Amino acid sequence: MNKKLLSLLFLAVPIVTFAQNTTDKIDEVFKDYTGWFVDAIFYEIPFSDTFQIPWVLIVLVGGALFFTFYFKFINFTGFTTAIQVVRGKYEDIEKHGVDKLYGNQTTKGDVLKTIRDESVDGEVSHFQALTAALSATVGLGNIAGVAVALSIGGPGATFWMIVAGLLGMASKFAECTLGVKYRDVGEDGTVYGGPMYYLSKGLKEKGAGGLGKVLAVLFAIFVIGGSFGGGNMFQANQAAAQFTKLFELTGPNAGLYFGIVMAILVAVVIIGGIKRIASVTEKVVPFMAGIYVLAALVILFANFSLIDDAFALIYEGAFSGLGIAGGLIGVMIQGIRRGAFSNEAGVGSAAIAHSAVRTKYPASEGIVALLEPFVDTVVICTMTALVIIITNFDGQFMEYGVEIKEGVELTAVAFDTVIPHFSVVLTIAVILFAFSTMISWSYYGMQGWKYLFGKGKITDLVYKILFLMFVIVGASISLGAVIDFSDAMIFAMVVPNIIGVIMLSPIIKKELTKYTNAINKKEEAIEDGAVDINEHM
Repeated sequence: MNKKLLSLLFLAVPIVTFAQNTTDKIDEVFKDYTGWFVDAIFYEIPFSDTFQIPWVLIVLVGGALFFTFYFKFINFTGFTTAIQVVRGKYEDIEKHGVDKLYGNQTTKGDVLKTIRDESVDGEVSHFQALTAALSATVGLGNIAGVAVALSIGGPGATFWMIVAGLLGMASKFAECTLGVKYRDVGEDGTVYGGPMYYLSKGLKEKGAGGLGKVLAVLFAIFVIGGSFGGGNMFQANQAAAQFTKLFELTGPNAGLYFGIVMAILVAVVIIGGIKRIASVTEKVVPFMAGIYVLAALVILFANFSLIDDAFALIYEGAFSGLGIAGGLIGVMIQGIRRGAFSNEAGVGSAAIAHSAVRTKYPASEGIVALLEPFVDTVVICTMTALVIIITNFDGQFMEYGVEIKEGVELTAVAFDTVIPHFSVVLTIAVILFAFSTMISWSYYGMQGWKYLFGKGKITDLVYKILFLMFVIVGASISLGAVIDFSDAMIFAMVVPNIIGVIMLSPIIKKELTKYTNAINKKEEAIEDGAVDINEHM
């Protein structure tokens, strides 16, 4: 199968070469047939003459606020527990259940003998699931998206990006808990999960099976489109653009060759499924995020005296608008929109990766998932914003209030002002970000594809071939209307997902209570003298 996949990949080259010569026509046709969909998803509700709010953003933020209050600020109260879960503190009860391990009816010896041969559903660990999902969210949005938000909304947009990240933590908790709760597990142990499954199965339990089926099918269609576009072509295009610009590759086929190499690397990973993807992302994500954060810290420490001034600008701009982007509301929209787009909270995509985790308690993975928006938006996006603001105090390379199209270049300039030639390192980071995003989104799209067309080797092969072809296409052509449509499909995922998750919120609350009680029971047993079984597993 591997040889067939790579052979068919090279057959795509003539098709892509033809596509390069007809880019404008592709954009024009795409716009003619899909423009209505893009306009519908991003339609802005006019609240006054000075500002409009995209309706899909209202759904996204409204859902996040609902989950924050309904789950009693789980985005804050569950943070410490999330760290402990990722570190493996409760791995024992998640694999075998708290009653078996810490009930009064068993001894340590009996427990250890019983659990040695026992297995638990799932394919990856909490940390692997977290990095697999993070690899799809931590990416170009953190580098380019922040620069775009600042250019339009000024420094104050940073504050609202942080707000979007904090609220999004509750959304991630809710959808990822459901992802584990309603997943399907094949006879070979392969996990199939995500909004398609909790929308159809969960709503059927509540007597709304027809609605659940419709929402599930819509989500599956949107996630496939999003995987080909925003999760694939956009990533390949930006990585190719940065690479060819850095090395001054001006040949007409430079992007094509870059795309072929990238597609081969992606193929090697996605052939192995979620286990291979997780094993790669658990190494790539910490590495690339570490490089980027380290460089940002170098700049911040080099300009330590300006950090308080930068935060002052952020705070002032958040509530005054500085006359940019239609004032306060305009700045708020820019920050929240970019923050939500970066961390994908409420989109439902991360629930697909998290559903593959090994645990008996769905809420355990929901709690782990709430770390994603914090890492992605509150930490990395904020660092990017601070670097740009601090290095631009003299206004040499950035004019606030003017929309920019090439955010990566702007961020590169900001870093280069303190760390000469950092654009080389940034290029490597962009390629790694793009690569990790593509392999995670390939898994997301595959799950939607399987839901619609069935599970089987042929079905898998067809999707993977299409995905790899789009890697080459994305790196080779200018995307235009194609990417507008792809982004619209990603945001369209919000609608069926938020509707379903809100309806299933009581079930999520029950799962949270069940997991919390299990943790408390373990802690009480250990306080009473029981041995921590986790230390002997």
